[in-house]
Amino acid sequence: MLYPLLGVSFFYLVIFTIGLVAGRKKGADTAAEVLVAGRRIPLWIGALTMTATWVDGGYLNGTAEAVYGRGLAWAQAPWGFGLSLALGGLFFAKIMHENEFHTMLDPFQRRYGEKLGSIMYWPAMLGELLWTSGILAALGTTFGILLGIDFRLAILVSSAMTITYTVRGGLWSIAYTDVAQLAMASVGMAICVPFVFAHFSSAGEVWAAYQAKFPGTCGLFPDRQHGLWFDNACLLIFGGIPWHCYFQRVLSSPTPTVARNLSLIAAALCLILAVPPALLGMAGAVYNWQGHAPAGDFLVLPQVLHDLAPTWVGILGLCAVAGAIMSSVDASIYSAASMFSWNIMHRIVRPSEDPTLLARTNRRAIVVLGVIGTLIALNVRSIYTLWFLSADLVYVLLFPQLLVVLYYRAASTRGVLAGMAVALFLRLGGGEAALGIATWLPYGPDFPFKTVAMLTGLLVTVIVSRLLPGGTRPVPWLGQTCE
Repeated sequence: MLYPLLGVSFFYLVIFTIGLVAGRKKGADTAAEVLVAGRRIPLWIGALTMTATWVDGGYLNGTAEAVYGRGLAWAQAPWGFGLSLALGGLFFAKIMHENEFHTMLDPFQRRYGEKLGSIMYWPAMLGELLWTSGILAALGTTFGILLGIDFRLAILVSSAMTITYTVRGGLWSIAYTDVAQLAMASVGMAICVPFVFAHFSSAGEVWAAYQAKFPGTCGLFPDRQHGLWFDNACLLIFGGIPWHCYFQRVLSSPTPTVARNLSLIAAALCLILAVPPALLGMAGAVYNWQGHAPAGDFLVLPQVLHDLAPTWVGILGLCAVAGAIMSSVDASIYSAASMFSWNIMHRIVRPSEDPTLLARTNRRAIVVLGVIGTLIALNVRSIYTLWFLSADLVYVLLFPQLLVVLYYRAASTRGVLAGMAVALFLRLGGGEAALGIATWLPYGPDFPFKTVAMLTGLLVTVIVSRLLPGGTRPVPWLGQTCE
């Protein structure tokens, strides 16, 4: 147990040092520097930090979990997020960067006014905060299995270190630590695969056994529950766009072209980096555990690393998961803090032109939101259902409104409010058993009600805006081509 602890401690020390040193690149406290690193992050760093933000512990653990427990068809996150990044780069990155927005909420406040536009902050913040909590909880679980230490200690140490270097160095610290963490995640996961597969005679044996175990879900599409599969796919693809941790990297690029290209590069890298955890989940599904199988599907990745790999390989795998998690925690906390300090405090609560005040508010918000996310993570039983519900709300509420605010010039405040209300009603009508929310609309078990809610909200926004115009500022965006 000593060597794994030393290995992980050394990795943490390296990341912490990189974060503090990288913070020296931070320029003077201006709004652009605080919020988007002065729009100076180059393509290669931008693409890697974007990839690292998406390839978090939930991405690695979740891919292995889906492949292990339900079949390859339900491991939708890798290609879903890949398509999300590609579509974001092709249709959203350029227009957001050309208009020199500082956060994802800026177009809403410019078009609808500061107060109405700030409504979009709450589902965005909730999604970021619960995402942070969920992946911190995944880190605690992984540490508990591989190191035998209390998961609360792992969560507290990891979050404290991440918050410290994020406060000190801002977005530059996040970017450079992301590069190191992504390197550790990709190399660590890749090295684990051949050692785990050494327990089988060949890769063909694994694949044949896997096909026999999951005959209906070993391909891209499942043999049943097509509506649910389609609903989840749309949620991942389109619901993965309206997150500020994505747009913060887009807006920190030096040019719109770089913003688009880093999204496309990150999309390809996300697909590639899903291969190792998928293979490890597949190996776990067909391995003869002799009565010691993982206690839950979500535990398969740490247990495969613990039981099927040599100790030093397991350490690399643990560092890979830890690196992936920290690279997303810092990004999520910083993006939520940026929206709060700029769109809420700076624009509404205490308007000020002082960039020093903005920087100070942002640092305090990082600490407060980081602490809240950590406290939520310590209650692991409800994290995953809360995260999925927040992801639903981001998809159902934010995506259609982001589409409208950027590409529909006739949008009105009445249309926006009506569309959001209808979408929320239809989504909640499907219920959420894990949270005790009953179903009150007669959806079938395989009905894609989340996507229907999103599309209906979009349609209502357009129709009501045509019938009841007004209440918006006529701001023509650069790069806007649609009515």
